[in-house]
Amino acid sequence: MAKAVEVAAWVGCLESDLPATDAEILRVSGVEDAGRDAVVFAVDQEALKFALASKAGLILANTKLKSPDAEVEDGRIVWVEDARYSFSVVASRLAKRIGAGVHPTAIVGQDVAIGQETSIGPGVVLGDGVRIGQGCRIDARVTIYPGVVIGDEVTVQAGAVLGGAGFGYARSPETGEYVLFPQQGRLVIEDTVEIGANTTIDRGALGETRIGYGTKIDNLVHIGHNCVIGRNVVIAAQTGISGSSVVEDGAILGGQVGIGEHATVGEGVILGGGAGVLSGKKMHGKGEVFWGRPARPLKEYLRDLARLKRGGGERS
Repeated sequence: MAKAVEVAAWVGCLESDLPATDAEILRVSGVEDAGRDAVVFAVDQEALKFALASKAGLILANTKLKSPDAEVEDGRIVWVEDARYSFSVVASRLAKRIGAGVHPTAIVGQDVAIGQETSIGPGVVLGDGVRIGQGCRIDARVTIYPGVVIGDEVTVQAGAVLGGAGFGYARSPETGEYVLFPQQGRLVIEDTVEIGANTTIDRGALGETRIGYGTKIDNLVHIGHNCVIGRNVVIAAQTGISGSSVVEDGAILGGQVGIGEHATVGEGVILGGGAGVLSGKKMHGKGEVFWGRPARPLKEYLRDLARLKRGGGERS
């Protein structure tokens, strides 16, 4: 639960524009089910009309709806640039406040630090020296290996494994035997990262693996040792990123993308679903879409596809 003025501050409301209501907000809601404990949002005039007629304790409304000719005066309104986005921010913050604390079935190692308003779910295992910031949500049966550092407002869904040993081996030239290369680095998760269910992220071998601020990772993703994932990257389900690869800020990876080791996906690059990036490959072009295996610019991929179809004999 949070006071209305506190919620307004979450979405960047200036002190001079704070809502004139003492409502305490517990949840987000549609207008039909809204009560004094709920916040709703409006992105057009019709939605604003319904929101004003509701019992909602707080209304997030797009600034463009604020008409100088017929200014809406309602102490519940918080004017924001993008009400839908702000509504999502509030939902996330409220969710993390519910159930803060450590579940009695969680296993907590030595010298573990857990920030305020963080929830640790049932069956979670926290290794020695783990650091978890404020306002985080660690769902059931997540395993976090020793020494992992997690920032503030991070969400980790059920079954994820963070900081496990990477898949790196040295091979004997005489016998062909494989021996595990030391995997003693660390894993750092920066603020506001979200990690999906059953995703695995390995610790660095000798250095670190790092997931940048605001990055969102879907279910069943694997990120290998020594990878560096930039800020606000989006990675869809079943993607695999091999060790020592770099994904720069703002890149978008579709589902089932495969990236070889020591590859680089540049800032703002978009990899379509199922794309494959060869080991050591560097892909650059902010906003450019790459597709196929191996991944190449979308126009080139479609041209090759059309050529292949013609060569194979198109059927009517």
